[in-house]
Amino acid sequence: MTRMQEMSLDYHFKVEQESGSINYAFFGFNGTAGVWRMAAIDEAGGWKDRTTVEDMDLAVRASLKGWKFLYIGSLMVKSELPSVLKAYRYQQHRWSCGPANLFRKMVFEIMRNKKVTWWKKLYVVYSFFFVRKIVAHFVTFTLYCVVIPATVFIPEVMIPSWGIIYIPTIITLLNAVGTPRSFYLVFFWIVFENVMSLHRTKATFIGLFETQRVNEWIVTEKQGNASKVKTTTQQSQSRFKISERILMLELCVGIVLFGSACYDLAYGKYHYFIYLYLQSIAFITMGFGYFGHQVNS
Repeated sequence: MTRMQEMSLDYHFKVEQESGSINYAFFGFNGTAGVWRMAAIDEAGGWKDRTTVEDMDLAVRASLKGWKFLYIGSLMVKSELPSVLKAYRYQQHRWSCGPANLFRKMVFEIMRNKKVTWWKKLYVVYSFFFVRKIVAHFVTFTLYCVVIPATVFIPEVMIPSWGIIYIPTIITLLNAVGTPRSFYLVFFWIVFENVMSLHRTKATFIGLFETQRVNEWIVTEKQGNASKVKTTTQQSQSRFKISERILMLELCVGIVLFGSACYDLAYGKYHYFIYLYLQSIAFITMGFGYFGHQVNS
């Protein structure tokens, strides 16, 4: 699971942050491995707890004050990723809900700002927020988990090859090229990201409409070093009970996709069942909690 997270994060750092630094002197600060000028923090209004992405919030406000951001890829630091599915889901809820909520709170403030150019404001509003933080999750889940299964039951509707094969393939390769050592996992990464798009889409809507879990903050649990193994093991004795492992939403979507695959195998003509069977297996596997590292009790 951590290898597939690495693929997404490498794209985030090597493409999104570095290109943002070069072209617009801005990128979303991710909370670690950064050096700030105290004057920038003070002028931006300091840290605020109005969203669950206070680091991104500070970065956007500092950028609107005219401060420039520099990404230095030659400096590297170690980072630990969550290896337990439950912890990863909490993290992704925060990372999806927070930016959507921040977009809601700041979009008009960004557009009214006088210190940055209209080109930079367009980049922050459209590319940084709207496309990457909102549309990307919704489009991924809708296309692969709603539209394709729906076309199985409506054979008159045909998805063009460029929309279902060529463009997704190009996007996938561009995402995976930053982590060549894990390229052999690219297919597993696709179905994994499609499952997570369900969770991210739900979190995005929570952030946009500010529903009950909008400010939910659960610290991302990580396994830590070997000296903490005993403590982690003791704490995990009740963590992996079957009632806590089952994710009903993922299971329900997996069952629907499996049924769609069976119907397409029997009556379809576009062979979507090949993908639908594999994607349904991914949903059901993650729905039962059989994904990621688990500590034996």
